[in-house]
Amino acid sequence: MSRRLQGIGMTSRRTRERMISRLRQQGITNSNVLAAMADTPRHIFVDEALESRAYEDTALPIGHNQTISQPYIVAKMTELLLEFGPRKNVLEIGTGCGYQTAILAKLVGQLYSVERIAPLMKKARDTLWELGIKTVGFKHSDGGWGWPEHAPFDGILAAAAPPEVPPALLEQLAVGGVLVIPVGLEGRQELHRITRTEHGFEDEVIERVTFVPFLSGVSR
Repeated sequence: MSRRLQGIGMTSRRTRERMISRLRQQGITNSNVLAAMADTPRHIFVDEALESRAYEDTALPIGHNQTISQPYIVAKMTELLLEFGPRKNVLEIGTGCGYQTAILAKLVGQLYSVERIAPLMKKARDTLWELGIKTVGFKHSDGGWGWPEHAPFDGILAAAAPPEVPPALLEQLAVGGVLVIPVGLEGRQELHRITRTEHGFEDEVIERVTFVPFLSGVSR
């Protein structure tokens, strides 16, 4: 592994291990999620000027009015997605810088990721390739449309908050599948886990959260 990927000082393995200890204290118990986050150098997903803050429990800007979610939220959403068993076919809405993508790629069967901002998607794909992660399918598209060609999904994770859950995402969820998504307007967002059953949908409200808004359309 290169010196950049290993990190030094505030980006070192020891700093990453402190982040994992903090996640345990915050209630994250899934050992596979913790291992994936311990093995993924978060600092390479942010600008060089912010690398020393990469393992703080805070969201950081990644350009284009987007952010990389705080480690706790990445861990919590991933844990919620996987709580009831492994997921073979998963859709991620909002690739962003690719950090959540990298975590998911290590834990699910096949991952498809949709991003509406083309430069972010390209940069994320390049970073994942640097890490040797080459199995993710990427699409530059409006996340509200999902990715019907690869549906049904037994897991969907969204990294932006719509006022209401997009109907296409519910339609593309397999029976027994789980959708983890923040919902609500700015200042009033809540994290939901929605499970599709043979009779409809079960919606759990997990906790209050803060995410960037779920926007329609695409940007080049």
